[in-house]
Amino acid sequence: MKTILITGAGGFIGSHLCEELARRGNRVRAMVHYRSERSEGWLAELPDVLRERIEIIPGDVRDAGLVHRLMKGVDMVYHLAAMIGIPWSYEAPASYVQTNVQGTLNVLEAARAHGVRRVVHTSTSEVYGTARRVPIDEDHPLQPQSPYAASKVAADAMARSFHASFGLPTVIARPFNTYGPRQSQRAVLPTILAQLLAGANELRLGATAPTRDMNYIADTVAGFIACADAPDDANGQAFNLGSGNEISIGDLAYTCMRSVGREVPIVCDEQRLRPAASEVERLLADNARARDILNWQPRTSLEDGITATAEWMRGRIASNAQTHYAI
Repeated sequence: MKTILITGAGGFIGSHLCEELARRGNRVRAMVHYRSERSEGWLAELPDVLRERIEIIPGDVRDAGLVHRLMKGVDMVYHLAAMIGIPWSYEAPASYVQTNVQGTLNVLEAARAHGVRRVVHTSTSEVYGTARRVPIDEDHPLQPQSPYAASKVAADAMARSFHASFGLPTVIARPFNTYGPRQSQRAVLPTILAQLLAGANELRLGATAPTRDMNYIADTVAGFIACADAPDDANGQAFNLGSGNEISIGDLAYTCMRSVGREVPIVCDEQRLRPAASEVERLLADNARARDILNWQPRTSLEDGITATAEWMRGRIASNAQTHYAI
């Protein structure tokens, strides 16, 4: 049994990670983004038997003092707290630097001070930008095409530097496009499913030609845990958590239509389009390093994952509940 700190614990991936680690019997210290109404994010929906194993603490990773206090007695850190919405990063890039870069520095400094055994830092496939070669391995050039991606490149570099400079054991988990229950509707797959399940007569999307490497949440969580349990030679390395398969947004939409049994025309919504030079046209993971070192590979087919996500979303569309817990 370990004492584990998870930042960003109330969000999509963070809440699933908390749930799985608590289910395995660990003591979980869950840092959730502070809101005046004291929201616990998605952790509020976990069964009581699991919530009893989770210490939920509201806060903000930009507060270095708080991060230091929460780090005391911790064996392992999963750092997921971040501002993640790409569209908003065009409007408020400084906010992304403050949370994603300065916040990461605060976590690394505290982990170093308290002798934490390992920090699993969360990256994103967006750091690669549009693929220059496929499949994308971890040595692919980093070419951020949005302020969000730039902030994550900087945060990744900070994590690597603390391993190189101070010997802090850090592993970078680089998930490709994760989807599943609890994901905000601003992400592409729940956007598609929400419109279809709500009975829309047309499907409003942005660009449909770009391809993505889609991964079900349970597989991504398993990848994070594999990063934490990896041998020492994993320290300082990044690991792609991706399926090795790509699908265009348009084809993804038609796959969702088949899953829910509705077919409607796709209409371009210009408000959903990224600036032309900012669109990432192709993402396809090479996961060989994760397979070889972490003994990890995804197990859920896209069709099964979409079916599970659609079933969870039924009954939630009217209240729009999933958009409340975006971070």
